[in-house]
Amino acid sequence: MLLNSPVRAWRLLGLFLLIAATIAATAVLSGGDSERAQGATAKAELPPDDFYQRPNPVPEGKPGDIIRSRKVSPGSPTNRELADTWQVMYLSKDAQGKPVANTGTVMVPKGKDPATLPIIGWGPGTQGPAFRCTPSRMIAKGALYEQWVINDMLKQGQAVAIPDYEGTHPEPKTTYMTGKSLGPALVDVVRASQKLSETKLSADAKVVYRGYSQGGGAALWAGEVQPEYAPEQKVVGIVAGGVPGHMVDLALALNGSPASGFLFNALAGLDNAYPELNMEGSLNDAGKAAMAEMTKSACALELIHDYANKSVTDYFTGSPLTSAPWKTAYRANTLGGTTAIKVPVFQYHGTTDSIVDAAQADDLHKEYCGHGLKLTWKTYETGDRPPIQDHLWPIQAGNADASAYVADRLAGKDATSNCE
Repeated sequence: MLLNSPVRAWRLLGLFLLIAATIAATAVLSGGDSERAQGATAKAELPPDDFYQRPNPVPEGKPGDIIRSRKVSPGSPTNRELADTWQVMYLSKDAQGKPVANTGTVMVPKGKDPATLPIIGWGPGTQGPAFRCTPSRMIAKGALYEQWVINDMLKQGQAVAIPDYEGTHPEPKTTYMTGKSLGPALVDVVRASQKLSETKLSADAKVVYRGYSQGGGAALWAGEVQPEYAPEQKVVGIVAGGVPGHMVDLALALNGSPASGFLFNALAGLDNAYPELNMEGSLNDAGKAAMAEMTKSACALELIHDYANKSVTDYFTGSPLTSAPWKTAYRANTLGGTTAIKVPVFQYHGTTDSIVDAAQADDLHKEYCGHGLKLTWKTYETGDRPPIQDHLWPIQAGNADASAYVADRLAGKDATSNCE
C-alpha cells in the first residue's frame, strides 16, 4: 500500500493530520484502499546508513559537484517501473554562502533518451526536522506523500531532481523555511543531476523549478538566486504553490494555532542557519525539552499532534517574533521586497489556508507583479474545507494547471500574465 495516488496520498495525510490535531472533519476526497501516510511510515526506521554522514571538512569543489552517489531501488513498485533512481550527496552553499554537503534524489524516466529530457527541480514540502523524515529516505521507502506528483512528472517525460535541503543528516540541523538555504539546495540538486554521469542528462537541459508549501518557497528562492548563482542553468519557468513568502506574517498567524508546530520548526531552522541567534539561550526548560524532542523525532504528523496550540510564551523567555536579531533573519528570508527572477511564474494558493496564510501569498503575488514579473496567479476554493486540509487541497486541485504551465514553458510558448 503505497502513496502513488494523489487522492490516496493527500486523503490519508490530511486524515492523519486532522485526527492528530483533534479536528473533526468528514472525508471529502475520494479514494480506494487505505495507504500509509508519511507520519506513520516514518515510524519504521531504516537501518543505519553511512551514506548521509557529512564529510568533515567539506571537500573543495563547485556547487553541484558530486561527493558520493548510489543507485537505489525505491520501495514503491510504481516508482521502480517509472524511473531509474539515484541518491546523491552534492556540494552547495548554506544561508551564509559557505560550502555545505547536501543530499537528494534524482529520478530519470525509463524508456526515454536522457539527453533530450527536461529537468524539474522539485522542492518537497514540509517533512519534519527529524532524520527519519528525510525526503530521499521517504522515497526509498515508498512513503513520500508527494510521490504521486513526482510520478506524474516522470510519466510526462521529465527528469526530477529532489533536494533533502540543508542539515538532513543523522545529527539533523535542518534549515526549514530559510530561503537563503532552500534556494541553493534546489538549484544545486539540479546541477548534481546533470553532473552525475550515470543519469546521462544534458548540461543544456531545460529546467523548471517547482514545488508546493515549503517547496513552493524553495522554487521561488531558487529563481531568486539562479541568475547570479547558476547563470548556466537553462531555466524556463517556476511553478510555486502554497508559498510561505512573508516570514513575520506567517509567524504571527501560526503562533498559538493548531499548526504552531510549523512555527517552532521554522524558528529552529533559522537558528540552525544563523547560530548567532542563539535560540537555546532564550528557551525555558519546557522549550529546551520540546525543541530537542522535535529535532530527534518529529515528522509532519508530530509537528501537528505534539505542538498544537502552543505559543512562543510556552517555550521562550523572550519573544523571537519581536527581537531585533530575529527580525533581521526574517527580513533576509522574506520574498517579494525585490526580485531577481528572470522567468515566468505560476503562483497558486487556496482561498483560505490554516497553515500558510493566504493573505500573505496574495500580497506576495502583487509585489511580484509590481516588480514587472510575468506572473500568473490563481486561487482554488478551500473555504468549505477543514483546517489543514485547506492547505493540502490546492496541490491536487492545481496539479493540472501547474503541469500545463510547465508543458507550455518547456514547449517554448509565450507566457501570459494576469497581473493588474
